[in-house]
Amino acid sequence: MFEIKDRFYLNGEPFQIISGSFHYFRTVPEYWQDRLEKLVNMGCNTVETYIPWNFHEPNRGEYLFDGMHDVCRFIELAQALGLYIIIRPSPYICSEWEFGGLPAWLLKDKGMRLRCCYEPYLQAVRDYYSVLIPKLAPYQIDRGGKIIMFQIENEYGYYGNDTAYLEFLRDTMREFGITVPFVTSDGPWNEPIFRSGLVEDALPTGNFGSAAEWQFGQMRKFMGDDKPLMCMEFWNGWFDAWGEEHHTTPPEKAGAELNELLKRGSVNFYMFEGGTNFGFMAGRNNGNKTADVTSYDYDAPLTEDGQITPKYQLFKDIIAKYAPVREIPLTTEIKRKDYGVIYCSGKTDLFSVLDKISTPTKSNFPLTMEEIGQNYGYILYRTNVKDNESIKEIRVESASDRVQCYHNGEYLHTFFAENMWEKAEFSDRPFGGVADLLCENIGRENFGTGLENQRKGISGGVKLNDHRQFGYDIYPLPLDEKQIASIDFNSGYTENTPAFYRFDLNVDEICDTFLDTEGFGKGCAFINGFNLGRFWDIGPQKRLYIPAPLLKKGSNTLIIFETEGKAADTISLCDEHDLG
Repeated sequence: MFEIKDRFYLNGEPFQIISGSFHYFRTVPEYWQDRLEKLVNMGCNTVETYIPWNFHEPNRGEYLFDGMHDVCRFIELAQALGLYIIIRPSPYICSEWEFGGLPAWLLKDKGMRLRCCYEPYLQAVRDYYSVLIPKLAPYQIDRGGKIIMFQIENEYGYYGNDTAYLEFLRDTMREFGITVPFVTSDGPWNEPIFRSGLVEDALPTGNFGSAAEWQFGQMRKFMGDDKPLMCMEFWNGWFDAWGEEHHTTPPEKAGAELNELLKRGSVNFYMFEGGTNFGFMAGRNNGNKTADVTSYDYDAPLTEDGQITPKYQLFKDIIAKYAPVREIPLTTEIKRKDYGVIYCSGKTDLFSVLDKISTPTKSNFPLTMEEIGQNYGYILYRTNVKDNESIKEIRVESASDRVQCYHNGEYLHTFFAENMWEKAEFSDRPFGGVADLLCENIGRENFGTGLENQRKGISGGVKLNDHRQFGYDIYPLPLDEKQIASIDFNSGYTENTPAFYRFDLNVDEICDTFLDTEGFGKGCAFINGFNLGRFWDIGPQKRLYIPAPLLKKGSNTLIIFETEGKAADTISLCDEHDLG
């Protein structure tokens, strides 16, 4: 039995939670056991994970709970290792994850209001919880499992003050079988924010990475002296965005803060291991024009690929002053390998293969991704230029996030960030033909109050020569496994255009490796149909992690989609990461 009184109590005895965040959805399932064993060996008695709604219900009514989505298997592995579990189950998680875990299909409702008492939103949450929560309920500690706490929402005080919404989440989880204690988490340095996230029957916890003594002191002012103190997110590192530096926190600084935390209360490391934002699931923080990188290494005690760091060793020594540290054997053999240089075996440009991989929606005006039922990736708008007209100028109205313009396959201009609303002017263009606008969803914002403005593609219009252009073929390019498999590399190739490049890799020993994309500009990469994530030559991340379980003995196919017309004839698979 787990109880929250003046302290945490486990079976009637005082219990200090020493937990680490490890997200099953950022690590291939074959490595869950390895990471959890290393969590135990660092001295943690608990593991915490978010559950991202968009990962489990990618389209409304379509639920995924197998393979990498098998959260129940993850819980069972943790339980078998004697770990207690904290669950933070959507509907919003932030976590530098696409749209903060909210599913993109919510935005098909043009009147959508998120994270508040808007009935269509509440109904969608309720439908999802009616499937998710009964799967989790049997693993609670009062039913013989190891789940000790559930979190209600996440950092809600930063967003709003709709207490009725928090009560709805609490009561809905209770209705579907949650009986263990609830918690909330917010930044304790700001009283209005901290208080706005509180709800009755839930313990407040704090999220912070420094000034532990002062932060806990602030929490005492808001909470009183009759409740235990816990840092639900001890930020022992930080995340990276494209075009910025790689962030690190010195082990000694993080270790000193950890020591202060453990003197006074309980802790959850954020992160223990960060993992990888595979696919198009890297988020975008408000105000950040370039979005977050594919790696979620976070400068955590374990690297993105699970290697033990000096920070891990230091944390282990500090934890040992406060709790016994168990040592268990590591049961998963993991090797890194440099597979060397691989030559391109096929290439085709997007315009040549477009009609073979995508079926267009016809519309008189542009439609967003959400309006045509697409969530992630790219979307291409094709329109005919009249025979008596040449393109002298283009302006895009209300578009997200990055629009590359072409006329008869020739590059014209890229609209992005500060210049999204600018007019692009041209001279000596031929008459007629087609104009293509390739729009990339670089990641929906995962934090802040702008969540309802995250529709992707072109939501306004396109002005050619200072008048609105009508009549479009709209091609969805989610680049899912089916679409990647349908690429015909014999379709033709034109240089300096968006294109697909194939590389064939023959493997005799399956090991972890890292794809070096030097020579390529911007895009994404796929191994055997699995989306490894985005790359961009502006850094800081220079290589994409390929876990060994994504490879197979014998022939493997690696495909790169590159959008800037910048490509090399070779790629390299290395045995070292490069985060800048």
